[in-house]
Amino acid sequence: MLDLRQLRYFVTVAETEHVGRAAEALHVSQSPLSRQIAELEKRLGCALFERGRQRIRLTADGEVFLSEARALLRHAERLESLGQRLGRGETGGLCLGYVGHALHAGVLPRALRSIRRDRPDVHIALYDQSSAEQLEGLRRRSLDMALVDTPPDDADPLLESALVLEEPLMLAVPAQHPLSEREDILPADVDGQSWITVADGGPGGSDSETFLASCVEAGFTPTVRTSAPEPLAALGLVASGLGLALIQRSMRDRTPSEVTLREIPWFPSSVRLWAAWHHIDLRPLVAEFRRVLLDGGESEVV
Repeated sequence: MLDLRQLRYFVTVAETEHVGRAAEALHVSQSPLSRQIAELEKRLGCALFERGRQRIRLTADGEVFLSEARALLRHAERLESLGQRLGRGETGGLCLGYVGHALHAGVLPRALRSIRRDRPDVHIALYDQSSAEQLEGLRRRSLDMALVDTPPDDADPLLESALVLEEPLMLAVPAQHPLSEREDILPADVDGQSWITVADGGPGGSDSETFLASCVEAGFTPTVRTSAPEPLAALGLVASGLGLALIQRSMRDRTPSEVTLREIPWFPSSVRLWAAWHHIDLRPLVAEFRRVLLDGGESEVV
C-alpha cells in the first residue's frame, strides 16, 4: 500500500527538482526526505529520479508516476473534504429501508422531498425490504434509517423507533356490488363475502392469520379468494369484481372508478408504520432525516 506522505514528498521534489527546496517547502530535513524518496523507489522497484550534483530530474518512469501520483493526491484531498462535510451533515448519502406502504401512505415521498429541498447534494439509496431485513440492516449499519411495519423490541439494546403513521383502513367494494350503494356497512354485511388480502400494507401485512383474526374480532368471517402483492394491485382486483379488500385511507386518490370505498370504523386494525434507527453514532444528516420523518415530512434548513 502506497504511503500518501511519501507521494506528497515525491511530488514536491519532482516539482522543485531540488531536495533542499523541497525540504523547505515540506518543513522537513533533507535527510529524512531523501530517505523517504529512496524507500518509495525501492517499494516500486524503479528509479523515479536522475540525480545530479545541482538538481535531480524525473526519469521517464518518474514522469508517468508523477501524473498518477498527482491524481491520487487530489482524490485523497477530495475524500478528506467529503468526510469532513459528511461529519457536518452537509452532503453525503443516506441508505434507507422501507416497506411498501411507506410509499403508498406518502410518508417516505414527503420526507424525501423535504430532505432533497434542503440538501440537494445528498445521494439517497432506497431498499424495499421486509421489516426483519431492515432491522438487521440497522444492526449491521448497512442502513441508516428504516421504515417498518413491525418495530424493534422495546428491550433491543441497539435500536430505537417511533410511530410515524397510524392510518385507518377502508372497505373497497366493486362498483357493481350491492354493498357499493350502502353508506353504513356493518360486519354482518360482509360476513362470508369473497375477499382479497393485501400482502403489503393490509392489516397484519403478509400475515394472513393476523388478517383473519382481525376479521373475526370485528364480527365476520371472510372467504379469502386471492391475495394481491400491494394495495394498487388489490384495487385492480376489486375493480374486476373478484371480491372486497381493506385499503389504507391514503389510497383514496388512486382508487379506480370501478371501486367504491366505505368507512368501517368498527374494524379493529389499522396500517402502522415506525421509523427505526441505531441508537448510537448518528451522523447529522441521519439525525436530520429522522427529524423530518418524525415531523411528518417538514424540516428546516440547519
